[in-house]
Amino acid sequence: MRLIRKPLTLAVGVPALAAVLILSACSSSSTGSAAQSSAPGAASSGASSPAAPAGGTGAKVDLNFWSWAPNVDKVVAMWNAKNPDIQVTVNKQDGGDPAVTKLLTAIKAGSGAPDLMQAEYQKIPTLVSADALTDISKNIDPALKNDFPESVWNSVTLGSQAVYAVPQDSGPMEFYYRADIFAKYGLTPPTTWDEYAAAAEKLHAADPKLYLGTFSASDAGWFTGLTQQAGASWWGIDGDSWSVAIDSAASQKVASYWGGLVAKGVIDNKPMYTPAWNAALNNGTQVGWVSAIWAPSVLVGNAASTAGKWKMAPLPQWDPAKPATGNWGGSATAVTSQSKHVAEAAKFAAWINSDPTATQALASVMGVYPASTSAQKTALTKPPAFFSNQADFYAVASKIAATAAPFTYGPNVNVAFSAYNDQFGKAAQAKSQQGFLTALTAMQAATVADMKNTGFSVK
Repeated sequence: MRLIRKPLTLAVGVPALAAVLILSACSSSSTGSAAQSSAPGAASSGASSPAAPAGGTGAKVDLNFWSWAPNVDKVVAMWNAKNPDIQVTVNKQDGGDPAVTKLLTAIKAGSGAPDLMQAEYQKIPTLVSADALTDISKNIDPALKNDFPESVWNSVTLGSQAVYAVPQDSGPMEFYYRADIFAKYGLTPPTTWDEYAAAAEKLHAADPKLYLGTFSASDAGWFTGLTQQAGASWWGIDGDSWSVAIDSAASQKVASYWGGLVAKGVIDNKPMYTPAWNAALNNGTQVGWVSAIWAPSVLVGNAASTAGKWKMAPLPQWDPAKPATGNWGGSATAVTSQSKHVAEAAKFAAWINSDPTATQALASVMGVYPASTSAQKTALTKPPAFFSNQADFYAVASKIAATAAPFTYGPNVNVAFSAYNDQFGKAAQAKSQQGFLTALTAMQAATVADMKNTGFSVK
């Protein structure tokens, strides 16, 4: 069976909902890491670094880093040039589930895992439950967490005092719209979801070919972020057990809302990232997009001819007095449990995600949106070229990112997301508002059943 140590009392403002450490009692631990240093080894490789890891032998250390991020090797080369005694080699991997599967296979085999791993936030509980990641809380500067939004830091700590990774990028959700078409039809960016529904209805009534957005039943991360904004957190810890609240009142509110829009036919119900969706972005029949900070790069590739016609605004709100957003995407740099150089690996993980030179390169060389709040303000001073008509693009984005609501993922996100694709695919095709609520209940049931079948205690 799976055992979960009782969670610690959390700081004010962080929901007490995540595990400290998840251990697999059915199998032996993977090969352990070297003893961790008690001294913090924080962000910078230069003189400004608060402290370096203690206990090193002085011998050259070679670290292996699995990552799928484009141009990450160029940023790593900057580290290697300044740190001849700690050299990092990038081993490019496929992102998402293939990378996780490969790592878990190596952990189970007891060898073959890298020192460092790029891990999506939603995959971290799965990796922790398999004892694949190392707690690096004693190897980084405790003040490091102050440079990240609380919701993002919670994603790498699971709400505990342990730290399983250092955040790299985040995906705060925003609303994108065709400013020229909005002006043509006398629309203003909706500030509430009621206003969004009214705008969608007005637009579609004026021209039945136009839609303010689409409900994509093939993008579970998108829907997850929308429920996060509404206050949902799909997994949590209840004593020594997991809790699952996919069908919470907050999630039901979101499902019912979008199900109602689809049932009325005022928004589209086709998946994103299809030839038809790309064509709609290009020809202006898809007038808005509820997306995330990385949307400009998608629009550049899929709707290049519309550059300068789009603008970005905060998501419409459920309660304007309490602005909030969700995250769609994002990843962190983790140290695996097979690393024999935890202190050195943690030092690199902190550097690449918090050192000003490194985070500038994250933005300019790798093209990611840094999770670091200071980097969001200093590394991103000009708008994306596609949004040259919106000079305050990143200033607005940084304010939005700070409002991300807390959210906890669980150990079987893949099962929940698969159930979403199946159940919401049927509901969207049927255009049934009640079907959306039924789909949510089915997601809950499938997720809980899988957790129990794989040995987790669930309340």
